[in-house]
Amino acid sequence: MEFSTLLAFAAAFFVFAASPGPDNMTIVARTLSHGAASGIAYGAGTVAGVLIFLTLAAFGLSLIAQEMGWVMTALRYAGAAWLVWMGVRLWRAEPVVPAQQPAVERRGLLPVFATGVALNLGNPKMPLFYVALLPNVVGSSLTTGQLASLAAIILVVEAVVVGGHVVLAGRARRLLRTPTVVRRVNRAAGGVMVGAGVAVVAAR
Repeated sequence: MEFSTLLAFAAAFFVFAASPGPDNMTIVARTLSHGAASGIAYGAGTVAGVLIFLTLAAFGLSLIAQEMGWVMTALRYAGAAWLVWMGVRLWRAEPVVPAQQPAVERRGLLPVFATGVALNLGNPKMPLFYVALLPNVVGSSLTTGQLASLAAIILVVEAVVVGGHVVLAGRARRLLRTPTVVRRVNRAAGGVMVGAGVAVVAAR
């Protein structure tokens, strides 16, 4: 695979990954409300979903994924319901200054990661993205080496996109020094998460 082809794929995927949407909004909201680890956990889940679809597309299974409408719909609704539920909880939560919050346990991050995976697997745009893009990048077949190259590009791009959102939200989080400000940010972040859940359900 030529370098120019990989560069074109990287540029196209960066636009796809960095564009505003429920995933990026949720990464910011989770980081603001629960810290960088929570934002990274959700971002890692979205990356896992992306790589799963890449693998499906590589083996010609993306069309089958499109036909499994009920599975994808169930995943999408489950992930959206979790976002709405967490958003409502965050809206109603008692404000706690970040410096006084306990560290998030690893097991508490697993549901966040799983939600990121589920929402990406249930995203109706994912199969269409790969069906439209991959044939123009690698043709009708994809070798193991090409798959590894594309996966590496995706990981690098997502590291930049997810990391950028987490860093910016983390800096904003340091400004949360009073309960009043924390409550306002919690309600804003909770509203964003509810909105993200609704947007996921409304996606076609």
